[in-house]
Amino acid sequence: MKVLVSGASIAGPAVAYWLGKQGHEVTVVEQAASVRAGGQAVDFKGATHRLVLERMGIWDELQAIRTAPVDQHIVDAADRVHAVIPHEFTGGYLEVLRGDLGRLLYDRTKGSAEYLFGDRIESLSAGADGVKNEFRSGRCDEYDLVVGADGIHSGVRRLAFGPESDYVQFLGHYYAVVGSNSGTQHQVDASGRAIGYWYNEPGRLAAIGGPKAPDLYVFAGEKDAYDRRDVARQKQLIKDSYAGNGWRVPEMLGRLDDAEDFYLDGINRLRMDSYTRERVVLVGDSAYGNTLGGFGTGLSIVGAYVLAGELERAGDDLGAALSRYDAVMHRYAKVARSGNAGPFLAPRNRLMIGMRNATFKNRALFGMMMKMTDKFATDIELPDHQ
Repeated sequence: MKVLVSGASIAGPAVAYWLGKQGHEVTVVEQAASVRAGGQAVDFKGATHRLVLERMGIWDELQAIRTAPVDQHIVDAADRVHAVIPHEFTGGYLEVLRGDLGRLLYDRTKGSAEYLFGDRIESLSAGADGVKNEFRSGRCDEYDLVVGADGIHSGVRRLAFGPESDYVQFLGHYYAVVGSNSGTQHQVDASGRAIGYWYNEPGRLAAIGGPKAPDLYVFAGEKDAYDRRDVARQKQLIKDSYAGNGWRVPEMLGRLDDAEDFYLDGINRLRMDSYTRERVVLVGDSAYGNTLGGFGTGLSIVGAYVLAGELERAGDDLGAALSRYDAVMHRYAKVARSGNAGPFLAPRNRLMIGMRNATFKNRALFGMMMKMTDKFATDIELPDHQ
């Protein structure tokens, strides 16, 4: 088939890898000018994620570029440690910087897929025989299948399914990733484990030196509190939200204006009954969501694998392939429809902050959380279609 994939972050190149391997003609369009560097750390959990990465042949390469294990020390304004969150909880089996993973996937697929950087889909029209697409650059073309792998604010989803407001639910918190962890030197404890710091005030988390970014903010707020295109206003929102906070927050805010690597978004949930419509299919955050929930990248990798497997299995019956992909991934992605990281990261009152901290002092509770995480990550039977 002739396939158009929108998005060159993680899900898009993963789709391109499998479909290119099957002999399909794949084009990947990405509105950024190049593969995006930097970004937060992303992780993989459980045997299922590892199996897909091994079948892609990149597990060993990812081991070579993985981030340093960082234990999160939850402190008060006087730097007293109240709890420690082990890296095994936040970092899973394997953790890498998003930009490093994106570069690796791009390098693996650039020979078998055409990449169009600095462009995007402006309109699409799906019919019985194909999908007609018009691009911002003026290019027009028709494809047998269009894959939307363009994130939580997916343009493909908007064009093919309807407005974002019909599907994306704001969950009451925002997060901001500030700075790049590329080359970061972490403080270490006596055992050699790297240290990150969490500081909470009600409805606020300020983190320094963790795996997600040198500075990380998570805070409660009202819906539509910022303009996605106005970075200066986004930074001002953080300053306003953290005004008067203690600990090292003033130091963090002092770095904010000069930070070039900066991303702010809401913690959102996606509500979709189906990830497919005619000859259009969504993969990754555009379909499952899971902002800051800890499963998003794993869902993307597995979703790409499942889609390719169902296409191979169905042969010429595209409708059957998409229907089976829908059923398999809707069940597997249920963790994304139920989770909300905001209240865990930034509890709304001091009682809830204390209760959150207590879970990491109780070995039984911590062990239960680890088992639940592994269960969500492995709750799928993967066919072998290498």
